[in-house]
Amino acid sequence: MTITNTTPVQPTPTVKGVPFFGSALEMGKDPCAFLVKAYREHGPVFRMKLLGRTYTVLAGAAAADFMNSREGRECLRSKEFWQGMVDEYGATRTITGEDGESHKELRELMRRGYSRDAIKGRVPELLEITDRVLERDWKPGSTVPVVQGMQYLVTEQLGELLTGSAPREYVPDIRLLTLYVLNVLVTKQRPRILLRNPRYKKAKARVFELGDRMAADLKARHGQTPEAERNLVEDLIDAHLNRPGLVPAEDLVMTLTGPYVAGLDTVANTTAAFVYAVLKHPEVLARIRAEADALFDGGGPVSEDDVRKLPATRYALMETMRLYPVAVTLIRTATRDFEFAGHTIKAGEMVYIGTTVPHFMEEYFAEPATFDITRFEKPRAEHLQPGAYSPYGRGPHTCLGKSFADVQMALAMARLFHRLDLELESPEYTLVTKTAPTPGPAMSFKVRVKGLRK
Repeated sequence: MTITNTTPVQPTPTVKGVPFFGSALEMGKDPCAFLVKAYREHGPVFRMKLLGRTYTVLAGAAAADFMNSREGRECLRSKEFWQGMVDEYGATRTITGEDGESHKELRELMRRGYSRDAIKGRVPELLEITDRVLERDWKPGSTVPVVQGMQYLVTEQLGELLTGSAPREYVPDIRLLTLYVLNVLVTKQRPRILLRNPRYKKAKARVFELGDRMAADLKARHGQTPEAERNLVEDLIDAHLNRPGLVPAEDLVMTLTGPYVAGLDTVANTTAAFVYAVLKHPEVLARIRAEADALFDGGGPVSEDDVRKLPATRYALMETMRLYPVAVTLIRTATRDFEFAGHTIKAGEMVYIGTTVPHFMEEYFAEPATFDITRFEKPRAEHLQPGAYSPYGRGPHTCLGKSFADVQMALAMARLFHRLDLELESPEYTLVTKTAPTPGPAMSFKVRVKGLRK
């Protein structure tokens, strides 16, 4: 695919904003709405000012497809965006910040551990973890803070399935470290002086303690698990011991605790938004309950292949990721001068790619503000239009764990609505969202557990 040199080079418009802040307030309030509005007014390429800095934005379906093209891979890189986090960990590199052969090397090392194969044959374990957390944290008659509840559920699921341990006591520390690192060092929306905060320093020390503990435990039992049965962190420690240039000692803490950081906000925010959307739409709730009851009351073992028996749950998750994307934009640095849609992007520019802008455009999704799970059913399949749907990012950095997450979220959410009778605190409640460190429901979102269904 080539999108350069298609039209004469033209000046790139800048979105109007207020002095110094620029468009930061609009972006902070609702980045999706801001980017769609700017796209409508200025086209697929524009500039925006955020806190005294100017950034180029590529937006829309063509921009999403550009990320998948060879030209996109050659013109854009991730390193600068993630370098602050790498430095804070005292590491040499991270998979999210590497490109080209280095990224491919790390991706290949982690591919099996993050893939659907990682959950193959372990669905009964996933369901047991889910049941245990629901019984402990979602008691009948209680009011549950949904995002926090999902964070604990996700940590135990990812911990036991991907790393062999579930460090529940470290969840607040991982959450706080992620919040500071993303806001201060990655997106640079907050001043560096915040890293002196004693709470942050304590959380960072605790996460390093967790990483060191994991490394010591893994080294002590290295070689005891057959290669075909190793989990993600066992693959990583094997590479560290046998190929130290691939996973040096400096990278161990960041790499071994990575699954918690990667899933804590992303999966928890998505599943929390899913709970809201389903409870807000009784007809969807009825479908999800019916298919979950049929699956779990059948009496036989449940496997990863049984996800196909949960179409309403899967479509509701897809619609949740369309309306409440956790990765609104992808942020890259231009490696060289290039042209996109008649505009010149200069080497060294930081570029925001608005891959989710089509999620909110009627050209791709009928009545885009409406939660409609039937839009993914055939023959509609609106999400299959080129560049229309980007829930897991685009390009070589597309989420490595997406196939794992699809199974994890569908089965866990089906189990949730199979086991519990939930309701919003008020039928009129409208979801309050936040944008940092990743977009999603506000921590204040709660549901009431009316009772047990099963």
